[in-house]
Amino acid sequence: MLRFAANLSMLFAEAPFLDRFALAARAGFAAVECQFPYDAPAAEIRARLDDNGLAMVLHNLPAGDWAAGERGLACQPQRVADFRAGVTHAIATAHALGVTQLNCLAGIAPAGAEPAVLHRTLIDNLRFAARALAAEGLKLLVEPINTFDMPGFLVNRTPQAIALLDAVGEPNAFIQYDVYHAQRMEGELAATIARHLPRIAHVQVADNPGRHEPGTGEIRFDFLFAELERLGYDGWIGCEYLPAARTESGLAWLPLGALKPRTS
Repeated sequence: MLRFAANLSMLFAEAPFLDRFALAARAGFAAVECQFPYDAPAAEIRARLDDNGLAMVLHNLPAGDWAAGERGLACQPQRVADFRAGVTHAIATAHALGVTQLNCLAGIAPAGAEPAVLHRTLIDNLRFAARALAAEGLKLLVEPINTFDMPGFLVNRTPQAIALLDAVGEPNAFIQYDVYHAQRMEGELAATIARHLPRIAHVQVADNPGRHEPGTGEIRFDFLFAELERLGYDGWIGCEYLPAARTESGLAWLPLGALKPRTS
């Protein structure tokens, strides 16, 4: 059976971050993920996980100054030291939270930068991160992100991510396949997943247009979920979408039995 995790950076956003863990458990989720768990003490997050019987299955490496427009540091030639310090910080946080895989955002290509320099920087940083994570028993993920929502994002298509993984050459480096971003950039969702499933360690879902919950747009999620089951996908599926209304009122899209019985 497919396993679904609530993305607490987007779901239950009407509540303060630390209160979202209880809301996810009350809705029936057994697991959560988030983008950046660095603004709250890791011990406090771990307490919320334990108190609510939740596992955290994914978070990102630090991605720079998000409010200032940074969307990852891995491709930035002037930020190598910051990126590598972030890897160390992320590993410590992952251990504190029981997370076994960390996602890396490549970042937006700086204006006027030499493409070859950006590519070389990205490969070197990904290899550094993969080796550092491997020493701690962790997986590194790389996520293509669409350039409509993030203009200039360097890694934006699945074949590009596969080529990066091949160049990095580390066995613990995989793709985070976000269905929403893939639909916007390339389509061919089921065929792409089938072709590259051994390289995919985590899937995220949102519909298009709008990035709302499955069933609100053009993607046939019933077919896609059936295909993931047929292929034997055994990773988590992160619900990383913007609820069209309140989170709880939009959970009917989940396959029957995907969540635990809700508690009062």
